[in-house]
Amino acid sequence: MKNQVKRVPYGVADFAAVIEQNQYYVDKTMFIPELERQPSNLFFIRPRRFGKSIFLNMLHCYYDCAQKDRFEKLFGNLWIGKHPTPHRNNYQVLFLDFSQITGNIDVLEERFNSYLNINLDWFVRTYSDYYPKETQEEIFSKKVCDEKFELIFKTAKANNYSLYLIIDEYDNFTNVVLNEHGEGMYNAITHADGFYRDVFKKFKGNFERIFMMGVSPVTLDDVTSGYNIGWNISIKPEFNEMLGFSTQDVREMFAYYKANGCIPADSDVEAIIADMKPWYDNYCFAEQALPKEERMFNCDMVLYYLLNYLDYGKAPEQMIAPNTKTDYGKMKKLLQFDRLDGERKGIIRRIAEEGQITSQLYESFSAYQIPKVEVFPSLLFYYGMLTIKGTRGSKLVLGIPNNNVRKQYYGYLEEEFQAKAYVDTNQLTDYYYDMAYDGKWQEGLQFMADAYQKVSSVRDGIESERNLQGFFMAYLNLNDYYITAPELELNHGFCDFFLLPNHTHYASRHSYILELKVISKKDYEAKPDEGKLSKAEEQWQEAVAQIRRYCIAPRVEALRQGTTLHKIIMQFAGGELKRMEEVE
Repeated sequence: MKNQVKRVPYGVADFAAVIEQNQYYVDKTMFIPELERQPSNLFFIRPRRFGKSIFLNMLHCYYDCAQKDRFEKLFGNLWIGKHPTPHRNNYQVLFLDFSQITGNIDVLEERFNSYLNINLDWFVRTYSDYYPKETQEEIFSKKVCDEKFELIFKTAKANNYSLYLIIDEYDNFTNVVLNEHGEGMYNAITHADGFYRDVFKKFKGNFERIFMMGVSPVTLDDVTSGYNIGWNISIKPEFNEMLGFSTQDVREMFAYYKANGCIPADSDVEAIIADMKPWYDNYCFAEQALPKEERMFNCDMVLYYLLNYLDYGKAPEQMIAPNTKTDYGKMKKLLQFDRLDGERKGIIRRIAEEGQITSQLYESFSAYQIPKVEVFPSLLFYYGMLTIKGTRGSKLVLGIPNNNVRKQYYGYLEEEFQAKAYVDTNQLTDYYYDMAYDGKWQEGLQFMADAYQKVSSVRDGIESERNLQGFFMAYLNLNDYYITAPELELNHGFCDFFLLPNHTHYASRHSYILELKVISKKDYEAKPDEGKLSKAEEQWQEAVAQIRRYCIAPRVEALRQGTTLHKIIMQFAGGELKRMEEVE
């Protein structure tokens, strides 16, 4: 029976291959009629690894008149196969993937022209029955893509052919140019008579339908004033669930593999979903979709988890797929992290510490607007670093969607701190093991405190409690044995950190509530009035009362999951740990 079970299409963007090679496909074809009700020229933005490429590939197969004979084979078992629209297999489709255009900036225009030439020649060969032999030969003889386009458009109009243009990764190489070569070079190709902008002008009026996808609205804004007819559907509620997996999609997928004996028979699908949700779920891309409460999973992360379950019958030890690190590197370039000014760095730190930010959401903006503080949260939203959590008046509450993304923010904080003073993270993670399995917390927390003191000595104003929490947040992020919960609400208060046992992956025996206190060096050293507590002791006693109050919260018993709970207070003055004790 297992030989007939559908394979997992991890990393596969070829829709026809998925269907014909018996791979699992999450049906998204029910969105086709809604897309057809929209204007004819569409843009759609989604973060990386949300299924953009396979969706566009599916549209190619659906609309391609050259694939009419394959319709039943490809779509017969899908929603659209039972509800086809009049436009099915009705177009000559030009499919372009601009991520394939690479090379040194000096040859980029040449590569762009070459890529288009190859694909236009392939287009004519695919639809050779529609183009006279002499027209084909003339098109093949041209060396400049503009001339090939003109001949194709001329023939199509004369014969009333319907043309459909699909572009995947429309902004891929322009983002690379912007971030590696600067705004001047970027403007040269996207403005005025730049070659990239120029080709967009040729699309206007020559294709009956156009659909483009990418990860950023920046290039969209810069090139479409010449194009001037695109319709951005990225944050329309009708398409909130078009890419990514819904909870029901994930439920059906795991139920399928369980029913076919591929994962253990005693596996609890609902428990699996609950394990994945904090890591891969919670994306909302439209304000009007908030009441529906359906949030979307990152596709690749779910398939990564599924593959591990198929191979080993359990969740992966590392919940974040290795390719996420590559994505983080790309995202850092796109966000220009190396060029962030103080205000935008402050936004990153604020989001990392508070988990959200209130902001206007801009649908599009030019490259020159990227440095603007008010635009930066929108850029983070489009890259999947923030998602819509709620509203506040006319603004949106944009929050960190899940632990996967949260770790990327903490990674940024860690890099910032490491640049100030090196911390031996290998040693630190050994201490985390001692904390988790042996209950030995003193050495590990003292190590963190000593590291913090080094950072505080080279950074002004770091005595504030928020900066101390940012430091601990960054380095507790390296702890695989716990899910670090900052500012967790317990008994009408918020503990600084609750280290929740990650029992899905590790059998840790100890959990921790950490309360961090900061007092100025002056107040710490000040002598108290007779009969009164010192300011340092007064703060300490308040912390003891706080942490005891947290521990009697009804949630705590469930959160500690049978582990021994340690309640630790750490008091800092002048960047130095002055007192650290466990509260009985």
